[in-house]
Amino acid sequence: MDATPATPCAQCQSLQQQVQLLQQAVATLTDQVHDLQAKLAAATKNSSNSSKPPSSDIVKPPKPAPPDGQRRRRGAQPGHKKHDRIPFTTEQLNGGTFHHALGHCPDCGHAVEPVAAPPRVVQQMDLDVRLIPITVEEHRGQPAWCARCLRVHYAPLPAAIDKGGLVGPGLTTLVAYLKGACHASYSTIRKFLRDIVGVTVSRGQLAKVIAKVSDALAAPYDELLQALPGQAVLNVDETSHKDDGQLLWTWCFRAELYTLFKIDPARSADVLLEVLGREFDGVLGCDHFSAYRRFMRVLGVSVQFCLAHLIRDVKFLMTLPAVAEKAYGARLCVALEQLFGVVHRREQLSADEFARQLDQARDWVLLAGAVEVPDSRPCQVMARRLAKYGAAYFTFLTTPGVEPTNNLAEQAIRFVVLDRVVTQGTRGATGQRWCERIWTAIASCAQQGRSVFDYLSAAVRAHFSGAAAASLLPSD
Repeated sequence: MDATPATPCAQCQSLQQQVQLLQQAVATLTDQVHDLQAKLAAATKNSSNSSKPPSSDIVKPPKPAPPDGQRRRRGAQPGHKKHDRIPFTTEQLNGGTFHHALGHCPDCGHAVEPVAAPPRVVQQMDLDVRLIPITVEEHRGQPAWCARCLRVHYAPLPAAIDKGGLVGPGLTTLVAYLKGACHASYSTIRKFLRDIVGVTVSRGQLAKVIAKVSDALAAPYDELLQALPGQAVLNVDETSHKDDGQLLWTWCFRAELYTLFKIDPARSADVLLEVLGREFDGVLGCDHFSAYRRFMRVLGVSVQFCLAHLIRDVKFLMTLPAVAEKAYGARLCVALEQLFGVVHRREQLSADEFARQLDQARDWVLLAGAVEVPDSRPCQVMARRLAKYGAAYFTFLTTPGVEPTNNLAEQAIRFVVLDRVVTQGTRGATGQRWCERIWTAIASCAQQGRSVFDYLSAAVRAHFSGAAAASLLPSD
């Protein structure tokens, strides 16, 4: 006999079960797609939407080509103001002035007469690098016999000669400048001295020269280090440093009048506690890294977290797949744009109106971060950050001299990053101390508008003569 056909109710139940299974499968696949999209967004972070350094953008695809007819020309752009070099003054023309006159017309050969018109002037500076003057001196300490001591004594040499040894202060300064400011290796310095200066110096001798300059910079460096805890505003940043394969960290402390670098094995608040101490009462400008948050909690110091980093993190929210996540990031981005719009209009507003609009813009940012927060982890993290540390992003509103971003420290540390790429780091404590001191001298001199070569020359000559080292703090 044939099987009994299924009843309509049984068919409906079977179809409903199939639909439920399909709905569950769709929900599972939807969740998987959402997770994969979130992971993809996190994997495609770059310097524009996160705290990653610009060097990490090397692998990102190139920008699309502009439409035809809209490609930007090379060189100066329309509307840019022309910049002409200021001519040398008459006192600066140490090579003389030469007059060139026409005897006949260059076109037809006819005789010409001088006219009362300004001449065509070309000022040219030049250097014959093979004629760099170098002096070679010989200092002799004459022997003398002492009948009482029954021994030979030698006349002492001048302190600067005795301490400098083979390489005098001028050449020592040049080697230090090439090594520190120009990122030159010992091999490159040797070639320069051999081919341009005309002297041969071994790598070992060059290392001794650098060690002497490092000693000359020790006292000025320590003076700045001791002055850090008393600074009213400090911007701080850190970057990695390789020492013979070991990962260390270079910390950058940028004060109003100078910049100091310190290499340390740790990337934690312990470094801040060691350098700044527990009595630090200034404002710390920094990013949202955990070391700074811990330092803030332990000491209760005032902090200005970098608004530029916050903007990049908000931009990342706008790359997430869910509509609610994008909308949350967009609201925050608009509120931050309004805040910086007020900052940029500062010159157009009265002091009271500027303060009022800034306070209002700050409240909009904090409100945008607290309402309608999606359940996704990135959005919840952002909401908790603003709820807990939101006030620390706006310290600049009430504290004069504080910048809303940490650009000052980030700009100062770029030189160190470039030096790391060229030199590949250090190989021991001696090299670490040299880097700390020469980087500090270079950055501080640039900050004060001083010649780093002139400063190094003064420091080396003082060190060789046994005199007090030149300070890296600007004189009053």
